[in-house]
Amino acid sequence: MNELLHRYAAALESLDHQGLLRRLPPPGQCWRADFSGNDYMGLAKRPELVEAAAEAGRRYGAGATGSRLLSGNTPLHVELEARIAVDKGAEAALVFASGYQVNAACIAALLDRTALGAEPLVFADKLNHASMHLGCALAGVRQQRYKHLDLAHLEALLEKNAGDPRPKFILSESVFGMDGDQADIAALQGLSLRHGALLYIDEAHATGVFGPRGYGLCEAVSLAPTTVAMGTMSKALGVSGGYLACSLLLRDYLINRAGGFIFSTAPSPLMVGAALKAWELLPSLGAERAALLRRAEDLRQGLRSLGLDHGASSTHIVPVILSTPEAALCAKDTLAAQGILVSAVRPPTVPQGSSRLRIGLSAAHTDQDLDLLLAALGSL
Repeated sequence: MNELLHRYAAALESLDHQGLLRRLPPPGQCWRADFSGNDYMGLAKRPELVEAAAEAGRRYGAGATGSRLLSGNTPLHVELEARIAVDKGAEAALVFASGYQVNAACIAALLDRTALGAEPLVFADKLNHASMHLGCALAGVRQQRYKHLDLAHLEALLEKNAGDPRPKFILSESVFGMDGDQADIAALQGLSLRHGALLYIDEAHATGVFGPRGYGLCEAVSLAPTTVAMGTMSKALGVSGGYLACSLLLRDYLINRAGGFIFSTAPSPLMVGAALKAWELLPSLGAERAALLRRAEDLRQGLRSLGLDHGASSTHIVPVILSTPEAALCAKDTLAAQGILVSAVRPPTVPQGSSRLRIGLSAAHTDQDLDLLLAALGSL
């Protein structure tokens, strides 16, 4: 084997020995119950979305054919952005091919030291998503990470740096995708305003599930011009893609400075058409949201009765923390043998010592699905 390829092989072997090697699951397998996905509102197969995608394809084609700055700026993209901006309480919005792309491209652009005139001070929740960390890395900035959801620690860091004239940024998720706990958006925005910081909130796992109309935890506040809210269409909306809601000034800046927007082909009209239909459906799904969150609480109660640790979950995302990668993989295999699909999440996605099963509940799940899951977990 070529020496270069031998190094890659050795890296894979090392991952395997640590229980960290990842493999694609076999496609098309039928499961008695699937708790591994992010289709939180059960919209992915809704006929309305499929027809909306087909209609968008008939009108605009299967592909956008170019970036938004070239040939890809269809009326459908503009319509979706306008609707997102209104419903998020922002002046403007931008849509992207994925939420990962939103965070990597937009955070890097917002933290650009050339535009800011200095290296910014970035205060980030310790458990933020990898895409947020990538945005910081692309900008070449060092994060000051505060303890997870510990706003007293965040405030202490802000106070410590109060005399520093450099631009300040606060980065956090609203619902954390691996732990299923929530940030206090109003308190975060209050801190950002008192300290003159830009607040960047990742609503990927809150969009569709929280808020009176399903538009995320940021519905609880009136977004300040210096608050930016992103989210995805790939989870509760059941499609794919990402969005960013912000001020008109920041939108214009990102159109000019966010490489992931400038140099990427625009999202497919098929995706945009389906995402727009899903977005329009969200306000009518209040009963489904309430039932989903009630079922999540039932699951947590069931886990406690089994002596299993669900961490600080308070949402539709419920971990079963099992410590080691080997324990998580073994538990996943035990459930799979009973026809139940769950995700085994291991470092570096979660911190060392906190490998887990990640249970993603959906409005499409039934009480019978939950009973089946708890019975299988009882056999671990």
